[in-house]
Amino acid sequence: MTYKYNNVYLDEVSTVVGPYEARGLLGDKFDKSYKDLYNGEKTWEQAEAHLLEESIDILLNKSNKKSSEIDLIISGDLLNQVTSSSYGVLKYNRPFLGVYSACASSVEGIIIASSMIDCKKIKNCVVSTSSQGGFAKKVLVSTSSHNMAAEKQFRNPTEYGAPKPKTATFTSTGGASVLLTNKKTKIKVESSTIGTVVDMEQNDPLNMGAVMAGAAALTIYKHLTDLNRDPSYYDLILTGDLGMYGKEILIDYMKSEYNIDISKNYNDTGTMLYDFKNQKEVNAGGSGPVCCPLVCYSSIIPMLKSKKINRVLIVATGALFSPTNVFQHKNINSISHAVVLEALK
Repeated sequence: MTYKYNNVYLDEVSTVVGPYEARGLLGDKFDKSYKDLYNGEKTWEQAEAHLLEESIDILLNKSNKKSSEIDLIISGDLLNQVTSSSYGVLKYNRPFLGVYSACASSVEGIIIASSMIDCKKIKNCVVSTSSQGGFAKKVLVSTSSHNMAAEKQFRNPTEYGAPKPKTATFTSTGGASVLLTNKKTKIKVESSTIGTVVDMEQNDPLNMGAVMAGAAALTIYKHLTDLNRDPSYYDLILTGDLGMYGKEILIDYMKSEYNIDISKNYNDTGTMLYDFKNQKEVNAGGSGPVCCPLVCYSSIIPMLKSKKINRVLIVATGALFSPTNVFQHKNINSISHAVVLEALK
């Protein structure tokens, strides 16, 4: 399911990170960073909600907007019942949609927001039919994750000191927000592709790259074929958080299954966030809902604004599992959603 948008633009972005991200390769590009994982709160879960809330505060300040001017907030995270998002947006008193596609939640939120702004693309949506498009003019999309909170929920509390294999990824800590609008800016949300749930017959929660690579491949293939485009159409194809091993699996899988070579202009945000040489604890690289937007908002968006690059295909990936599924030895399903950002002349 691929859509092209006519009237959706990116206004502003914001990023707040924890200590590991601050010491990574993009440390000087974030709006704010914390030296510890509690960032002044009593629990890791409260810390995550605070990171999300602060990213929204920074975004509103950078865009010179009041919260009352925002039509809708869309947010997602990893914790049970997206509690970080609900607590993080509480004070703004704005209409709210909580979303969950695991680590693909950021792009899912952008797709929903873009469709609402340009919603003449949705046949069954009861909206205004004015020339401005949809029933929302300014939509704020936020995402968060927290390394300790996610480890406690999905794997083992870090106090156990459980060893991890090289294929394990490291849940990123931070909050990231983007403001989308119907008023023209330097960056357009050009199109999107909604992914389908994929079962790669993987059940190892410490090898997310292998779990999600198939979903990313399918979404990239559908996006390119739906729009009759070649990978070279984009300056950069960027997946969400496959990590160093999942990245190689995707390149090989695209060649073997679809006869498409993406290696020349492809990268993965999970391999761009941390310094592998000096941060051995991240193993295969970054992950979590905030991994993809942290890299995109801090590094890729400035490149689009300065026209160093013109078109980016962002393919966020998510593993759709719970601790219960893992204990029952069920396969881990995955999903991948894609969005195209384009620099305007």
